[in-house]
Amino acid sequence: MRFSSFTISVLFLFLILHTPLSGQELLTIDRIYQSNEFQQEYEQKIQWIENGAAYVTIEKSNGPEASDELVRYSSSDQMRSLLVASKDLQVNGKSISIESFSFSPDGSKVLIFNNSSRVWRSFTKGDYWVYDLKSKRLKSLGNSFPLSSLMFAKFSADNRYVAYVQEFNLYREDFVSGKIEQLTFDGGAGIINGTFDWAYEEEFGKRDGFSWSPDARKIVFWQIDATKVGTHFMINNIDSVYAKPIPLQYPKVGQDPSGAKIGLIDLKTKEINWIPIQGDPIQNYLPGVQWVHDDLLLIQQMNRKQNQLLVWAFQPSTQKLRQVYSEKEETWIELSYPDLSASGWNNNDLPITQENRSFLRMAETKDWRRVFQIDIASGNKTLLTPGDYDVASLSKAVGNHLYFMASPQESTQRYLYHTSINASEKPKRITPANFEGVNGYNISPNGAFAIHVHESTQAVRTVRLISLPDHKLIKTLVDNQSYEKKLTALALPKVEFQKLSIAENIEIDVRMIFPPAFDKSKKYPVLFHVYGEPWGQVAIDKQIGLWNILMAQKGYVIIDMDNRGTPCLKGSAWRKSIYKKVGILNTDDQAMAAKAILKLDYLDADRTAVWGWSGGGSMTLNLLFRYPEIYKTGVAIAAVSDQLIYDNIYQERYMGLPQEDVQAFINGSPVTHAKNLEGNLLLIHGTGDDNVHYQSAEILIDELIKENKQFEMMAYPNRSHGIYERENTRRHLYTLISNFIFRNTPVNK
Repeated sequence: MRFSSFTISVLFLFLILHTPLSGQELLTIDRIYQSNEFQQEYEQKIQWIENGAAYVTIEKSNGPEASDELVRYSSSDQMRSLLVASKDLQVNGKSISIESFSFSPDGSKVLIFNNSSRVWRSFTKGDYWVYDLKSKRLKSLGNSFPLSSLMFAKFSADNRYVAYVQEFNLYREDFVSGKIEQLTFDGGAGIINGTFDWAYEEEFGKRDGFSWSPDARKIVFWQIDATKVGTHFMINNIDSVYAKPIPLQYPKVGQDPSGAKIGLIDLKTKEINWIPIQGDPIQNYLPGVQWVHDDLLLIQQMNRKQNQLLVWAFQPSTQKLRQVYSEKEETWIELSYPDLSASGWNNNDLPITQENRSFLRMAETKDWRRVFQIDIASGNKTLLTPGDYDVASLSKAVGNHLYFMASPQESTQRYLYHTSINASEKPKRITPANFEGVNGYNISPNGAFAIHVHESTQAVRTVRLISLPDHKLIKTLVDNQSYEKKLTALALPKVEFQKLSIAENIEIDVRMIFPPAFDKSKKYPVLFHVYGEPWGQVAIDKQIGLWNILMAQKGYVIIDMDNRGTPCLKGSAWRKSIYKKVGILNTDDQAMAAKAILKLDYLDADRTAVWGWSGGGSMTLNLLFRYPEIYKTGVAIAAVSDQLIYDNIYQERYMGLPQEDVQAFINGSPVTHAKNLEGNLLLIHGTGDDNVHYQSAEILIDELIKENKQFEMMAYPNRSHGIYERENTRRHLYTLISNFIFRNTPVNK
């Protein structure tokens, strides 16, 4: 099919779970968000022990008052044994809960974390307990401090001490005697020791900011100086008679970031040695520090523009600092690549290989993202993945084995690959062919086992314990059969993946979700879902979600498309083309693709809606404002309306410094184009959003008023960026979104 200068090359790659009419039941908002009938199972957190020969997980005890306990499983044969019974975790006659846990280096003690509270976006502050497996004694840590106030407690290598952060200072506690020693004394009032400010956590994934040396004689830690960072105030209007301001130190675009330096505490003398890293501590970032061995640290440093990465080696015994590695780009450098197969937050550590002689770095080249091994002594680089494809993420380096994620044929999917560290063998796909879709792996320290997570548009999420490298099933941990049974009772839509050429050598992935009783002879309203920035893909081979099923059942064709600049596995030029063009290039790509696909006979170009969240909210606004002839209705949630008020680490990474080209920020900001609004707009924002501040909504609202543009808006009091807190929030939110679309983009003309 040819549409003027556009070409749609349709590849019918996948169909959803079953046949389109495998059942007849219809969804409602209440069934999704109130009934609890569609509950998926998820795997429990596990901790590999004994180098991967076994793992420990949290389970509930038997009996009327089920309580948390720790259970050990042998990896090879799944022999189960109770490691810590709930009766052994009793305080004042009641068993404590277990939110997470870790083991002492010798495996004789367990560190248990509970009663957590939120710091920025994660629940990282709480209470810690030490349980001795030999004496069967349970003891709390930090008894002289307020409840739920400790962070990141961890054992020393000699099993004698635990170190932790309390109110931005570091402490060491002898968990036998209970003696507590304060190690830093200047924390507070903007000085942060051993953890991070909002921006470092959000944009570099940094939370835990200290580590013991392998010989337990030293602690290396970050100190963040946020004393000169501006304060943004959120307002809590609903929890007391008088409104309460909530201060948040938040470095905005063009403003100086927090300063950062690295300290080394000698635990014998208690002296702190500040590592003399070159460069201004404010105009450079320090996103990674790690021990290689007792007398060697690797320190990662990035410049303010984030287009140069240096790796320093520091030897504490000689105080010698030398540069090991450098990387420079005209655009930006990613430390922790956003990917479908990566889970949680990366600590940015460089995988250490060859018995501490080398490390791995995943880096962009002129054509593909590849994995290199760097010799620490010489700085020499060895290419480990020479193929013409992108590496999506690193999974595990152990011995002579390297496991990584890739998908050379389809960017919508992810698979596990294996190669050798010495580059003696060609990379080989490990994930079997019957696991088409998106896969993820938690590989054991010895590389012999893995927790394998799989899902696709055809298959519900399942979790298995497998052996490696043969990928043989040992045990299915989560099969979600009851959830799948619930789904098969529904009238299910059909899903197709397409390739859409919008210009020469620019082919984007498209995922289309069709109504269950789709008829090509009819005309259907279209609901575009967008994101479009460098931190996520939407046209992916994963479950489509219950709300999408509901909207398809109502009669909408739902379309996800990934423009240039998204983290698709389509080469370096694809990803980097958005540099200094956020809000422009991605919007133009989406609009060109929409124009082309709307020429399909069964799509009604007069009934179009678009919606998105966060960066997708910004995209929704730009599409609605810049291309009103295409997009008639839009729902923008938690959107950045003005790029100059977002955080500096993220926005400057992809746009450069505003001091050098402020017009690029202005051109890409939705508020600049608000005067062009013609269609129906619903703005949604949480007033407690510490990521994209409610300020962003008000700036746009003010501009729309100035231009006399009518619109609708909803502010969710005290809700954060995810808009989920407090009773009934998600049900209310999706009722609001759905009704707005039904009203303004009707199924029936």
